[in-house]
Amino acid sequence: MNKPDIDAFHTAITARLSCRKVRYTLGRKAVVESLSKSNGPLSAAELADLHTGTIPLSSLYRSLAILEDSEIITRHFGANGVTRYELAEWLLGHHHHLVCTSCGTVEDVSLPSSYESQIHTLVEEVGKLSSFQAKNHILDIEGICLRCT
Repeated sequence: MNKPDIDAFHTAITARLSCRKVRYTLGRKAVVESLSKSNGPLSAAELADLHTGTIPLSSLYRSLAILEDSEIITRHFGANGVTRYELAEWLLGHHHHLVCTSCGTVEDVSLPSSYESQIHTLVEEVGKLSSFQAKNHILDIEGICLRCT
């Protein structure tokens, strides 16, 4: 995946939070920057480690809740019950995840448009089987990463 333009992110996020009458604090900016530089979703513990001494733990959790409520970040339930966070698709673009069931790391992966089209068609067909109108999909592929093999 291409790395995002962080200045454009800050502008868009500032506008979104402003509409909700929420300040875009230095701590929230730091969380957004960490997530924008990551190769996949990060847990609160990983974010806390990245910001030890700069963001109090209570502020980190409050920031995660506010950013999630404002649809700036998305929560994912990963391997071993660990919750991870990443920037929302309206910021990052559509992608999927490779999840290592051994170490728990999650890596973003973008698929060629031909594969994405096949997945979209399959998701629609599965929805129709249950009289369900599918709007979107999330694909997490579980397996073992190279570090764990």
